[in-house]
Amino acid sequence: QVHLVESGGGWVQTGGSLTLSCVASGSTFSRYCMAWFRQAPGEERERVARFDSDGTITGADSVSGRFRISRDNAKNTLYLRLDRVKPEDSAMYYCATTDFKRCNWSDGWYKYWGQGTQVTVSS
Repeated sequence: QVHLVESGGGWVQTGGSLTLSCVASGSTFSRYCMAWFRQAPGEERERVARFDSDGTITGADSVSGRFRISRDNAKNTLYLRLDRVKPEDSAMYYCATTDFKRCNWSDGWYKYWGQGTQVTVSS
């Protein structure tokens, strides 16, 4: 059973930065794609960034140039660096993984999800 635990969320002012972490256990971390999604109250879950096992990185247009996804396979950890945050970035952020090497943007693709970490951006 794969277990994902996110951390690093909190309050941040507009224009500030945060780094989110997601520690994975129960799988061979380096073999599979990993991704970040987010969901604000009353909104649908939204794509943020994904990291295929071959190193291919894809980010959503809404966070292009401001967020950066990375992974440390030795630590079984996925990261999301948030820079120049905006109030509309406020959401619960989730990491997700699946049994495939390649990611896609469909959240139905992902079999395992963490419990989320809340990011709140004050204006």
